[in-house]
Amino acid sequence: MRLRLVLREAASGLRRNVSMVISVVLVTFISLTFVGAAILLQFQIGQMKGYWYDRAQVAVYLCTVNDSGDPCAGTETTDDQKAAIQAQLDSDALKPYVKNVQFEDHKQAYDNFKQQFSDSSISDYLTPDLLPESFRVQLVDPSQAAVIVEAINGLPGVQSVDDQRQYLDQIFAILSAASYTAVGLATLMLVAAVLLIATTIRLSAFSRRRELGIMRLVGASNRFIQTPFILEGVFAAVIGSVLASGAIVAIVQFFVRGYLRQALGATSTVALIGVGDAFIVVPILIVVGVVLAAASAGFAISRYLRV
Repeated sequence: MRLRLVLREAASGLRRNVSMVISVVLVTFISLTFVGAAILLQFQIGQMKGYWYDRAQVAVYLCTVNDSGDPCAGTETTDDQKAAIQAQLDSDALKPYVKNVQFEDHKQAYDNFKQQFSDSSISDYLTPDLLPESFRVQLVDPSQAAVIVEAINGLPGVQSVDDQRQYLDQIFAILSAASYTAVGLATLMLVAAVLLIATTIRLSAFSRRRELGIMRLVGASNRFIQTPFILEGVFAAVIGSVLASGAIVAIVQFFVRGYLRQALGATSTVALIGVGDAFIVVPILIVVGVVLAAASAGFAISRYLRV
């Protein structure tokens, strides 16, 4: 009977403050959607790091006749120098770090360049001899790339040694910055939701101050009086959380797995998050919404309720 009465009081409060409840729902929905998007973006960054870092290579670029500066001085890497570089990569000292080594000659470098920049006219002005030959070193542990760079850099015929992870780090830094921006916006929206919930509860309590006074006179406890107000905030936040969860699942299903996957093409090697990742985020959003709503409503009613 007490539960039925509490629920009836909560429903009455929701009916009296429909516009404020809708505002809470919308603010909660938008803020938690940002939170979910930030979490998904972190999942995506993690998947991409796991995929690309494992495939990151150390590229040993060789000299060409067009390299006029040090250390090449306009001299093409000789066959003996290539053999010496290969021997160093196959040495016992580097063997624990090297998974495999592939050699890319001028023609292969030119063909790969044309394939990569097929939409650009720059390949029309290049010839194979302008692109350097290289050794592509795949590592057992990509984090040990510095060992290879130190061992190979400075050998005769070596133009430069590049750890490809440094380029990936720049990309992931940009993605992380976007994720942190989403978190910042979500935090601001959550603060707005908390303040709006507290304001809604205060208005609801003020509009029912006579009823609350009567309840106190007949011996109702503080918890019994406060519970309907907390339920009002939680109910509005749950609706916003569910809408945000639906938006997150829809984003993954229709944008990431639908449009984005189709845009990248069936042969794309980019590892994309799936609907399973979205369902991991769903309970997080609901819990965050309920906890924030209950906490803000409880604080508002305990501080501002005077009966």
